[in-house]
Amino acid sequence: MAQVITDAQGVKRYLINLSVNGDTHTLMVKGNSLLVNVLREDLELTGTKKGCELGDCGSCTVLMDGKPVNSCMVLAVEAEGRAITTIEGVAPNDKLDKLQESFIDHAAIQCGYCTPGMILSGKALLTRNPHPTEEEVREAISGNLCRCTGYVNIVKAILAASEQE
Repeated sequence: MAQVITDAQGVKRYLINLSVNGDTHTLMVKGNSLLVNVLREDLELTGTKKGCELGDCGSCTVLMDGKPVNSCMVLAVEAEGRAITTIEGVAPNDKLDKLQESFIDHAAIQCGYCTPGMILSGKALLTRNPHPTEEEVREAISGNLCRCTGYVNIVKAILAASEQE
């Protein structure tokens, strides 16, 4: 549970502990601080993108306890005690993850803005279902908008990472 601290001006702030990409961070945040902003501004994890800031585009997708969430719709205090994974945490030891390599191999990246969210949505799917159908892949990425690729190569990349293409 986040500790509440009131500053000299009477503004409430919250002392939170976040587990991000396996590292624990203790931060002081306002009650209305969004997870996307804390990740990008306080922790300098800018792979998480800010697109619509309405929860519609999925560019801010991160994994919270292994499930994809729009970090623009999550208050930072709600992430207290939860395991957060950003795109920076997908590939350990500076080596690309199999899904990231598949995105490259299948030309599933054009402008790249949606790519972190797509990869995280794909990772969550492959973790819970290592052999999804094309329909299941399309459903898993349905919360992530891509304005460039038409999704065909993204779907191929996720299926290939599951070794089904």
